Amino acid sequence: MPLDDVSRQLVEALQHDGRRSYAALAQDVGLSEAAVRQRVKRLLDEGVMQIVAVTDPMTVGFSRQAMVGIKAQGNLRAIAEQLSNLAELEYVVLCAGSFDLLIELVCEDDEHLLRLLDESIRTIEGVRDTETFVYLRLVKQTYAWGTR
Repeated sequence: MPLDDVSRQLVEALQHDGRRSYAALAQDVGLSEAAVRQRVKRLLDEGVMQIVAVTDPMTVGFSRQAMVGIKAQGNLRAIAEQLSNLAELEYVVLCAGSFDLLIELVCEDDEHLLRLLDESIRTIEGVRDTETFVYLRLVKQTYAWGTR
């Protein structure tokens, strides 16, 4: 869905503060509160954006966060779909380069990470090799890149 100027303004405003009220957004873009509510609903329904609480996993009980590079063979889309079903994965990316897929995951501890790798990720048909990059500290996490 192509975004018009008003929709872009709404997305960017909500990227900076997802708790902004419809009234405040309406004032910013020059529409009625009802019109803003309808536009935001449409942007959500069409998957243009999500409004969620973003946390630092290490401060809410997940002491292990990691990126895993996966080399695979066969149908990458099917492998990505199976990976997407794992609750611990924050995102799954098909990519070009040294790895076929990159996944980011959060775990309670190292044992949870090991169990996830051994019992859930490496057992998926087509997963050939994995390389795990364990996070030591989350330094920057932002989702306010604007729109184009």
